[in-house]
Amino acid sequence: MRMTFLRGLTVAAGLALAIGWAMAATPTPRMKYIGSLLWHEREHHQGGFSGLEVSDDGAAFTTITDRGMILHGTFRRQADGRLVGASVSSAQALRDPDGEAVIYAMADSEGLAEGPDGTAFVSFEGKHRVWAFPPDGPTYSLSDPTTFPKMQNNSGFEALAIDDKGRLYTLPERSGQLTRPFPVFRYDPQTGKWSQPFSVLRRGNFLPVGADFGPDGALYLLEREFTGIAFRSRVRRLTLQGDRVTHDETILATHALVHGNLEGISAWRDKTGAIRLTMVSDNNFNSFQRTEFVEYRVTD
Repeated sequence: MRMTFLRGLTVAAGLALAIGWAMAATPTPRMKYIGSLLWHEREHHQGGFSGLEVSDDGAAFTTITDRGMILHGTFRRQADGRLVGASVSSAQALRDPDGEAVIYAMADSEGLAEGPDGTAFVSFEGKHRVWAFPPDGPTYSLSDPTTFPKMQNNSGFEALAIDDKGRLYTLPERSGQLTRPFPVFRYDPQTGKWSQPFSVLRRGNFLPVGADFGPDGALYLLEREFTGIAFRSRVRRLTLQGDRVTHDETILATHALVHGNLEGISAWRDKTGAIRLTMVSDNNFNSFQRTEFVEYRVTD
């Protein structure tokens, strides 16, 4: 049974390479497909990429893996801004408050957000928590075992975003029921406390896996659905006012086999003045899945 499943995924991956790019180029009402970049293992020696941050000019990136690694690198682009390459400048293990590399159950890092001072904030699954990694200083925790309610195994905080006030937002991958909204937790650095100001409606079988605030102030939420042999991706744009969502619209929804298992998202403004969404896929450390960067431009 397992081998049949693996062969099915292998075929699916092959089909994605053969027909996926053409399907991805199909225009959507609010998004324009810009391009994809396959990132081969020989170029990064890792896998399982789940969180992503891209610099304001689209030239540099930071990403994390499911095994507690953080990588910094740069993109190579054509004159029109299309991705043609990605290079790693550093790759390091995330370290706990005692300075030891995170391993085993403590190493399932999923969500990534960067503060203006270069601090990397990371959300973890399994041992559900959020830690801060300053560029010059020890790691410190923003939560303890009692901060968040019990969550399903392997369904914790995949998404993490930071707003222009330095507040962190995260939500679990699963809500517990198909009709139950996803609770959103917010950390306020002024008070050092977490709250649960609002929830996000659960729509269909899609689950939240990445989030980022764009330069327009909107929260871009990346979701994915596993169809049994491949993944579908969806991006929702949320407008927030205080403690409520005032507008929630789907701006991208792909077919299966178009992209890989997209889990990380970063929103930035390109040279044309348009907001661009860069996403990265998690290959689950499997050779029959691919690691890729995918870019779309918001057209409205």
